[in-house]
Amino acid sequence: MTTSQHSSNVVRRLDRLYEFDREPVSDERLCGGGYFAGAYAGEHVAATEFVIGALFVTWGARVIDVILGLAIGNALAVLSWALVCAPIAVQTRLTLYWYLRKIGGPFLTVIYNVLNALLFCVLAGCMITVSASAVRIPFGIPAQTDWYPTDARFVLAVCAVGAVVVWLAIAGFRKLAAFATVCSPWMLLMFVAGALVMLPPLGAETGVGPVRSLGQFWEMGEKAVWIGRTPDGGPPLIGFWHVVAFAWICNLAMHMGLSDLAIFRYARRASYGFFSAFGMFLGHYVAWIAAGVMGAGAALALKTSLTDLDSGAVAYTALGIAGAVAVVIAGWTTSNPTLYRAGLALQAITPNWPRWLVTLVVGIVTTVIACFPFVFTGLLSFVGIYGLLLVPAGAIVMTEHWLFPRIGLTRYWAHHRRLLLNWPALVSWAAGMALALGLFLTDTLHLFFLFVPVYGLTVLLYIVLAALAGARTPAPAAEPEHSAPTSRSQAAAQSVRPTSRKAGLAWLGGVVALGALAACLVMAVRVFLADGESHATSLTWFKRWLILPTIIYFIAGTYWQVQRMKQRT
Repeated sequence: MTTSQHSSNVVRRLDRLYEFDREPVSDERLCGGGYFAGAYAGEHVAATEFVIGALFVTWGARVIDVILGLAIGNALAVLSWALVCAPIAVQTRLTLYWYLRKIGGPFLTVIYNVLNALLFCVLAGCMITVSASAVRIPFGIPAQTDWYPTDARFVLAVCAVGAVVVWLAIAGFRKLAAFATVCSPWMLLMFVAGALVMLPPLGAETGVGPVRSLGQFWEMGEKAVWIGRTPDGGPPLIGFWHVVAFAWICNLAMHMGLSDLAIFRYARRASYGFFSAFGMFLGHYVAWIAAGVMGAGAALALKTSLTDLDSGAVAYTALGIAGAVAVVIAGWTTSNPTLYRAGLALQAITPNWPRWLVTLVVGIVTTVIACFPFVFTGLLSFVGIYGLLLVPAGAIVMTEHWLFPRIGLTRYWAHHRRLLLNWPALVSWAAGMALALGLFLTDTLHLFFLFVPVYGLTVLLYIVLAALAGARTPAPAAEPEHSAPTSRSQAAAQSVRPTSRKAGLAWLGGVVALGALAACLVMAVRVFLADGESHATSLTWFKRWLILPTIIYFIAGTYWQVQRMKQRT
């Protein structure tokens, strides 16, 4: 057997390991802008927002750092999706997994998948820990804020939550997916409501009085929330540019790392990348600020330091039982798809295992990780490391897709040469990580800023090494770049129209759900407008009864979403 034949056989075997789409998305499968607005709003109003919003407070950020720094950083993230990720996705219509394979070879894709899966396990573990922080409250389990669990009952709570999450990830029920979609508007409202009801006591404590204007909010924030020092009175651990950088790199693997090619390959136009603003400014701006206010208010009410509280305690203090439910749901809606993605990625090294077994093994590992609270106490640092490890793959893809044709190098040169591994890509990736490690260990540059030199070095080194390795050789003229898009049959494209009775009930469910959301908001505003002793009475009433419109919302909203999905099937 010749070397070429042997390489072809190896490639075919590696091909069997993947279950990702290998063709460009066909035209009839493309989605409108509303889909992306909803998807990003839902994904980025999640359990991590409880943790990150509170961490800005405990790290001693100032009010200007948070209000202005988050605005700039989130705008940079939106521009990264709109100007880098979405255009490549629309031009290729491929997932990053398959496009990276075309550029880097199947072995490099396996390395990326394994690394991605391990990082997904840690992230999913963080979400399970956050959910368990609410489950612990009815059982009197103390808050877990150390790096390791201090109560065996907390470990049992984590195992119970993890078992449910793993089961859902394996089962993948359609109605549960509809339920997850319904969660996002209610989750955002819970963040806003929690901040509203905590503002009066914070205003009274600082002498600002009722917070009725932006100026009063700013003054209250300076004195009670983002005070420019840590809760123990120490100097701030982060400043303005740290906040800007973190907001930008929080989803670095998704935009500059190009993981969200999988989402935007369904976009009709590259400009749909700007719809990521719904996630950044509703989730990573409004929710982070609201979580900071909630955390400071909870610490004041419980007469303790915010560093001694977890997400469950903060949400329960502000919102009662509905707050605990919010933390559990927020953790579930994030950990479930994250765990599912980790299982998909690890199928690259477990070709003979069924998907349920891969997901089960990944779930067990994730649940063990979740037993150790360090996964959420160190979330900001983990997010920085997560993006830093994966962004070189996006830098390599961006370089070959956009820069190679402009500087006279050949796109997909490794694919044309039938290489199993694009060694210039791997060396560039490793060199970027070595640079990051050196700068970090010598305390030359903060973790949040490392991606800039890493991205630049990866791009420059890959251009040089690829040119030396064969990228200057012209591509075969007859080889097409991508497979032709597939089309759905007419029968599959037809929608099942509901009966008029079901359509009417679905419409009624939507109206009831909106009414329940409005009731939640009205209840929060009522507490916000109360002062003095009446505020304490109103807050007690609010925490007791908020669960009622919440239950009504989820019943009506889930029914409406299920019927809506049936119409689109």
